[in-house]
Amino acid sequence: MATEKWHDPVKVGFEDADLKTVNGPFDALKCLADLWPSARGLHYIKARSTCRAALDGRKSVEEARAEFLAAAEEAKLKLLH
Repeated sequence: MATEKWHDPVKVGFEDADLKTVNGPFDALKCLADLWPSARGLHYIKARSTCRAALDGRKSVEEARAEFLAAAEEAKLKLLH
Protein backbone atom coordinates (compact mmCIF):
# COMPACT_ATOMS: atom_id res chain seq x y z
CA MET A 1 0.00 0.00 0.00
CA ALA A 2 1.20 3.49 -0.81
CA THR A 3 0.29 4.63 2.71
CA GLU A 4 2.84 2.42 4.51
CA LYS A 5 5.32 4.60 6.41
CA TRP A 6 8.66 4.03 8.08
CA HIS A 7 8.95 4.62 11.83
CA ASP A 8 11.83 7.00 11.16
CA PRO A 9 11.78 9.00 7.89
CA VAL A 10 15.01 9.47 5.95
CA LYS A 11 16.23 12.80 4.57
CA VAL A 12 18.27 12.45 1.39
CA GLY A 13 20.26 15.10 -0.45
CA PHE A 14 20.15 14.77 -4.24
CA GLU A 15 22.36 16.70 -6.68
CA ASP A 16 19.71 18.87 -8.34
CA ALA A 17 17.12 18.95 -5.57
CA ASP A 18 16.70 20.16 -2.02
CA LEU A 19 16.88 17.70 0.84
CA LYS A 20 13.99 15.28 0.32
CA THR A 21 12.15 13.52 3.15
CA VAL A 22 11.41 9.91 2.31
CA ASN A 23 8.61 8.57 4.52
CA GLY A 24 8.20 5.02 3.24
CA PRO A 25 8.61 2.56 0.38
CA PHE A 26 6.32 4.49 -1.99
CA ASP A 27 8.36 7.68 -1.58
CA ALA A 28 11.55 5.63 -1.88
CA LEU A 29 10.44 4.14 -5.20
CA LYS A 30 9.70 7.63 -6.53
CA CYS A 31 13.21 8.74 -5.55
CA LEU A 32 14.80 5.63 -7.03
CA ALA A 33 12.95 6.21 -10.31
CA ASP A 34 13.05 10.01 -10.62
CA LEU A 35 15.97 11.45 -8.63
CA TRP A 36 18.61 8.75 -8.43
CA PRO A 37 22.08 9.42 -9.85
CA SER A 38 23.12 7.43 -12.91
CA ALA A 39 25.47 5.22 -10.87
CA ARG A 40 23.19 2.32 -9.96
CA GLY A 41 24.55 -0.82 -8.35
CA LEU A 42 23.35 -3.95 -6.63
CA HIS A 43 21.93 -2.07 -3.63
CA TYR A 44 19.86 0.11 -5.96
CA ILE A 45 18.32 -2.99 -7.56
CA LYS A 46 17.70 -4.61 -4.17
CA ALA A 47 16.12 -1.41 -2.80
CA ARG A 48 13.75 -1.14 -5.76
CA SER A 49 12.74 -4.78 -5.41
CA THR A 50 12.32 -4.65 -1.62
CA CYS A 51 10.28 -1.43 -1.74
CA ARG A 52 7.91 -3.00 -4.27
CA ALA A 53 7.67 -6.12 -2.10
CA ALA A 54 6.90 -3.97 0.96
CA LEU A 55 4.07 -2.25 -0.90
CA ASP A 56 2.71 -5.69 -1.85
CA GLY A 57 2.99 -6.96 1.73
CA ARG A 58 5.73 -9.50 0.93
CA LYS A 59 8.44 -7.64 2.89
CA SER A 60 8.31 -5.33 5.88
CA VAL A 61 8.53 -1.58 5.45
CA GLU A 62 11.60 -1.57 7.69
CA GLU A 63 13.37 -4.07 5.38
CA ALA A 64 12.64 -1.65 2.55
CA ARG A 65 14.07 1.21 4.62
CA ALA A 66 17.29 -0.71 5.26
CA GLU A 67 17.73 -1.48 1.56
CA PHE A 68 16.98 2.13 0.60
CA LEU A 69 19.64 3.35 3.06
CA ALA A 70 22.16 0.87 1.64
CA ALA A 71 21.41 2.10 -1.88
CA ALA A 72 21.78 5.74 -0.82
CA GLU A 73 25.13 4.98 0.81
CA GLU A 74 26.23 3.07 -2.30
CA ALA A 75 25.35 6.13 -4.43
CA LYS A 76 27.21 8.38 -1.96
CA LEU A 77 24.15 10.51 -1.29
CA LYS A 78 23.96 12.79 1.73
CA LEU A 79 21.81 11.13 4.41
CA LEU A 80 20.16 12.37 7.58
CA HIS A 81 18.38 9.60 9.44
